Amino acid sequence: MEEPTADIIVPLIPKDDNTTPSTSQPPEEIHVLREPEQEEEEEENSPVRQVALTVPTTDDPTLPVLTFRMWVLGVLSCALLSFLNQFFWYRTEPLTITAISAQIAVVPLGQLMAAKITDRVFFKGKRWEFTLNPGPFNVKEHVLITIFANSGAGSVYAIHVVTVVKVFYKQNITFFVSLIVIVTTQVLGFGWAGIFRRYLVEPAAMWWPANLVQVSLFRALHEKEERPKGGVTRTQFFLIALTCSFSYYVFPGYLFEMLTSFSWICWIFPTSVLAQQLGSGLYGLGIGALGFDWSTISSYLGSPLASPWFATANVAAGFVFVMYVLTPICYWLDVYKAKTFAIFSDELYQSDGQEYNITSIIDSNFHLDIAAYEAEGPLYLSTFFAMTYGVGFAALTATIVHVLLFHGREIWEQSKSSFKEKKMDIHTRLMRRYKQVPEWWFWLILVVNVAATITACEYYNDQLQLPWWGVLLACAIAIVFTLPIGIITAITNQTPGLNIITEYIIGYIYPGYPVANMCFKVYGYISMTQAVTFLQDFKLGHYMKIPPRTMFMAQVVGTLIACIVYLGTAWWLMETIPDICESTSSLWTCPADTVFYDASVIWGLIGPRRIFGNEGTYGAINWFFLGGAVAPLLVWLAQKAFPNQDWIRLINMPVLIGATGNMPPATAVNYTTWILIGFLSGFVVYRYRPDLWMKYNYVLSGSLDAGLAFMGVLLYFCLGLEDVSLEWWGNDIDGCPYASCPTAKGVKVSGCPVVS
Repeated sequence: MEEPTADIIVPLIPKDDNTTPSTSQPPEEIHVLREPEQEEEEEENSPVRQVALTVPTTDDPTLPVLTFRMWVLGVLSCALLSFLNQFFWYRTEPLTITAISAQIAVVPLGQLMAAKITDRVFFKGKRWEFTLNPGPFNVKEHVLITIFANSGAGSVYAIHVVTVVKVFYKQNITFFVSLIVIVTTQVLGFGWAGIFRRYLVEPAAMWWPANLVQVSLFRALHEKEERPKGGVTRTQFFLIALTCSFSYYVFPGYLFEMLTSFSWICWIFPTSVLAQQLGSGLYGLGIGALGFDWSTISSYLGSPLASPWFATANVAAGFVFVMYVLTPICYWLDVYKAKTFAIFSDELYQSDGQEYNITSIIDSNFHLDIAAYEAEGPLYLSTFFAMTYGVGFAALTATIVHVLLFHGREIWEQSKSSFKEKKMDIHTRLMRRYKQVPEWWFWLILVVNVAATITACEYYNDQLQLPWWGVLLACAIAIVFTLPIGIITAITNQTPGLNIITEYIIGYIYPGYPVANMCFKVYGYISMTQAVTFLQDFKLGHYMKIPPRTMFMAQVVGTLIACIVYLGTAWWLMETIPDICESTSSLWTCPADTVFYDASVIWGLIGPRRIFGNEGTYGAINWFFLGGAVAPLLVWLAQKAFPNQDWIRLINMPVLIGATGNMPPATAVNYTTWILIGFLSGFVVYRYRPDLWMKYNYVLSGSLDAGLAFMGVLLYFCLGLEDVSLEWWGNDIDGCPYASCPTAKGVKVSGCPVVS
């Protein structure tokens, strides 16, 4: 990420200072506001070159924003994406429907509403005069609809807490308490965002590279496009690709589920444990495994079509090192009794290879029973799971050291200029024409949320376990880290995670309380992440000249809608699907929630001292902290020693080391197929057919997401609810029954051969 242009993952659209921004209105009808000196002095544009090339420096304040169609399409997009993302989240191959899908899909709908809805003015001449159709569908409406969609596209992390308590621990947590946790977690970020927006949104130095993706897409979608001879427009291509994606998913989704993970090595060696360990895409190393299913490709890493090749290459290098070098060495050297367990698994084990009975070490107060734990014995992890925690430790320190070495001076200088900046860039000056959101609104939200959280944790302590001081400590961590992490994200497009730090802190201070550990993590980590997300949306509105109060309203309403729909969908699924998250033979295996549950056991119930500390088995894993800190230093020294070798600058250790951070629940086939498609899109097509890439790449990504989502829901309502299934070998997902078997001598596991 050292190259300035490396963070931009869509083609930059050159800016012409003599043209108006593309909208659905004819150019002569647009009332453009432009700073007079802007036409004379180029330096009046943003000092960041990527922003100057991508973001228009004009504004039309007469465009209607809070329109009927904005409300209809915005609320519909938010609710639909919230439902779909939660619906697919419990499945073996979860699918995240991004806001880009809605961003593309609503354009023809908005244009249709503008063409067909009456333009009659109601209560004409009166104070409350309004019309359902104020004119052509415009880009500002489109931005607000996308902000609503962003609320539904981002996951509601606190749902994990509800799922783990209800399904895995089988303890009581009411819908009302769940709603309090989810709403306060999501909305708490508004407080941090409001406090720091003057430092992270208004200064030109804080340019938020990821936003330029959507800005470019907005401009592309609102430029008038004629169908080329022998070709199709973006809208036509979107509809064709959506239809194909919708039709195709009936195969991996119902008729031929083995397409999810095509592990052909297992077919050649149907009785070999070693071959299936190597070849299984879901339960092994995934050598040669491929997924012919878009949900397999985009489940955990997002769309490979949206990843620049240098980032894909870093992920590929990190995956190969961890999966094909580090894990096999540790396994076949039997490090931490590795051969006693599966080579790749997120299960928790006893020393004899049997699954750990977690319920046996929980007392009646939902607390760790020390005597029962000592009788049950220490907890063991699979080789890969243990290495994953080590890699997580390394990625945290690697991110800090990398940012300090490669971006330290830049962050210091630019953050100083942000705090002292008196001269505003063109975008901030244009935005000053609109009423700003008073800071006390954010303070009010913050105070009310903290008070509500403390009240809920104290009043419902039997369900949440977190004491009042834990809430305040979590908030302190969030507010301390929001500004530096916000600066890092706004400049470098890297967002260090705090989940390990929050788990570590509360795990040492307050061990034995798993729900308290989970709640502390969501309040200390996710509220900060939400703040960064809100700030990024603020900057998108800043670039697209959306009135700040309107933007604030859309974010608040969208967040509340998303919370209710996410929880309602999750609750419905947990109540109606038998053995959800518990049966490995169904599609509803809840891989992400399983890992979250495991983390709550490791960090919360048992505690880090008994796992990674002086009383634990895996104390040596802490050396990964040092390894992660040293790795970026080696790259930095290599760059200084060989300044003419440009490829060294593209080595990004936080990305490389953290490549397998999603594993588990992500599996090998998710990575192998994602890397392959990323190579074809980001390297082959981008290099040799840039015209096609520029025009259709993101449209294809959105259409694949949307088609898969619609067919997946249709299959569930038509067949899944009635439990109508096909029993044949093509629906044996992965087809590698021995991939999870141990290879240590004498270890007996059900369904596995015993090695003598």
